[in-house]
Amino acid sequence: MKPIAISCGEPAGIGPEIAVAAWAALKSEIPLLWIGDPRHLPDGTPVHQAVDPSDIHLAKLTVLARDFGAPAVAGTPNPLHAQGVIDAIRDGVDLVRAGAARALCTAPIHKAALIDGADFAYPGHTEYLAALAGTSQVVMMLACRALRVVPTTIHIPLAAVPNTLTASLLTDTLLITHAALRRDFGIANPRIAVAGLNPHAGEDGKMGGEEGEMIGPVLDALRAQGMDIAGPLSADTMFHAGARQHYDVAVCMYHDQALIPIKTLDFSGGVNVTLGLPFIRTSPDHGTAFDIAGKGIADATSMIAAIRMAAQMADAHEGT
Repeated sequence: MKPIAISCGEPAGIGPEIAVAAWAALKSEIPLLWIGDPRHLPDGTPVHQAVDPSDIHLAKLTVLARDFGAPAVAGTPNPLHAQGVIDAIRDGVDLVRAGAARALCTAPIHKAALIDGADFAYPGHTEYLAALAGTSQVVMMLACRALRVVPTTIHIPLAAVPNTLTASLLTDTLLITHAALRRDFGIANPRIAVAGLNPHAGEDGKMGGEEGEMIGPVLDALRAQGMDIAGPLSADTMFHAGARQHYDVAVCMYHDQALIPIKTLDFSGGVNVTLGLPFIRTSPDHGTAFDIAGKGIADATSMIAAIRMAAQMADAHEGT
């Protein structure tokens, strides 16, 4: 079986240690290929430096070695590592697109170090991956065993959401999400629940007009195409256990509306998935955690979940 590629992420963060912990937990289940500078892995990590991606060693962490030019100091990012971190992401994408790896799982990056060290021109992983893929529209999904959520608008001020939330953006988000659930999650007829923007989904226009003026018509148009969509729904009643049984994904209007419920349900086990790319990409749903890096206490639960989800998505994708 071809491996899941793991890009190293920020060497001074917890990325290297959670990658090793994930490999230890999954080595008998999923072949892995870590891309980075092996000097940045925790001391004592058994390493096999591969000459090509097919040279997987199950008893050691298989590494495609890259020389980042400097050792890593836990908790202190070094801009000299920036280009190596960026190149590891690009190399992982190349491996997946060439068919040498089944999917890419990205460890957390530190954007400030990438900007300082390599003039990184992207707001984050997602935008860089979209640029590498030549894709203009991608969607962020957060997923755990209990829930999948998609925020339609993401890292913008709450005050900017109403003007950013257009019919075109919502339509694209729903179409990309629907296609990904079918292709990458093996759900033949996805059930999508869509939140309203305002309290009580606008209360028939008494608490806001976006539901009747824009959101509802978009949903009606997609229902006419055969999509199974419920909404716009009141967000405060969408996420209890009974409600979650009736949909496969909740599409929300803004960042916190989507992320608060999933982080409440499963703070450690959430996975970030980028939909709309021509390859599979997952990531743990947390940052570099400089404050605990190198102390041996980092929780690898989200990294393990991200790798498992990447493998499951690859299975579903290959079965279509």
